[in-house]
Amino acid sequence: MNSLCLIISKLRYFGPAWVFASLNIMTGTWVLYIPKIKSKLLIDDAQLGIALFCFALGTLVMIPLSSIIIGRFGVGKITSIGITLFSLAFLMPLIAQNYMMLCIVLFVVGLFACLTDVAMNALVSEIEQEDTVHIMSASHGFFSLGGVIGAGVGSFLITYFNIPLVHMLCAAIFVIVSNIMVCKGYINIKGKKEDRSKKSFDATLIKPLLGLTVIAFLIMGSEGAIEHWSKLYMQDVVMISSEKISGFGFVAFSIMMTLGRFFGDSVSKHFGSLVIIISGCLISIFGFIAVLASGLIITIIGFGFVGLGFSVIIPELFRLAGKTQGISSAEGISFVAGFGYLGFLISPPFLGFLSKIDSLKLSFTALLLATIVALLVTFVISKKRSK
Repeated sequence: MNSLCLIISKLRYFGPAWVFASLNIMTGTWVLYIPKIKSKLLIDDAQLGIALFCFALGTLVMIPLSSIIIGRFGVGKITSIGITLFSLAFLMPLIAQNYMMLCIVLFVVGLFACLTDVAMNALVSEIEQEDTVHIMSASHGFFSLGGVIGAGVGSFLITYFNIPLVHMLCAAIFVIVSNIMVCKGYINIKGKKEDRSKKSFDATLIKPLLGLTVIAFLIMGSEGAIEHWSKLYMQDVVMISSEKISGFGFVAFSIMMTLGRFFGDSVSKHFGSLVIIISGCLISIFGFIAVLASGLIITIIGFGFVGLGFSVIIPELFRLAGKTQGISSAEGISFVAGFGYLGFLISPPFLGFLSKIDSLKLSFTALLLATIVALLVTFVISKKRSK
């Protein structure tokens, strides 16, 4: 909670954290209108899935380019420019007149989403190292808070907007203006540059990041799977017929994720990133065991524990990646984030495949096993660093 107070009290820290929130405010608002876009363009679930994959494809294409762009213009400027372009780009899906245009504009949105994501995480990493503070986890907490503002508040406001584009435009104006007001605290931060004149960026520099990328792939993959399948798990496995109650699992997951991230920095400061990741994996394993018990209350509690455990893992992975010797924060974070996004994209269809073999219970058992593997990899990294 000390990190949250620090962010609120100083513009240098609040500015980057607000970018985290802004990114998810726009995403949360967009999600509200996906059904209307589907109806407007007369597309089915399969076509919508392909369109959303175009968003993900744009994200993956930008991964290797983001560190180059950030290195050229500076992490502060790209963070500010990125959130502005991302907000404007998210207006395009609502005015797409056909399916092909929807796929193209979502690809463009994905490009700016990735650039902003890598830049803002690299920016926080730079600030942490310059000021010797811990604000990464709390910044990710603002990302979760942005989702609550975008989707939660947006769900209330949606009844007042007859035209979806007007709602999205209001959200974009709010995000852009608010970020212009707070960006002066960080916009001139350049970010560290590694000397490439003597040594190129090769596999020997990437090697220290491989363990972190495996963990990111597994944990972000599990997050993506829970986001897409938790409600169906409650309906098909726990046998909950109520639409509202069947969503409680993901609600518990999201609330605990947000709270965990606001408290994560102070815990990390005292115990270190690797201890936090190990603890997060253990808490999540306990949560998955409760989820697999398939009772209403215990399953909801289980989802909450999984959210609490996961909440601190990704911020700590980015913190470690940003401080890796011989690699700039933008390069380290973009590499780890790239594998994480890949897991986030692959896991939902993979779990769907497993559910067809048996049931969603098998799918969530696979998530339990993935978390156990992440725990084992963390132990290996910890052992190597202690030598």
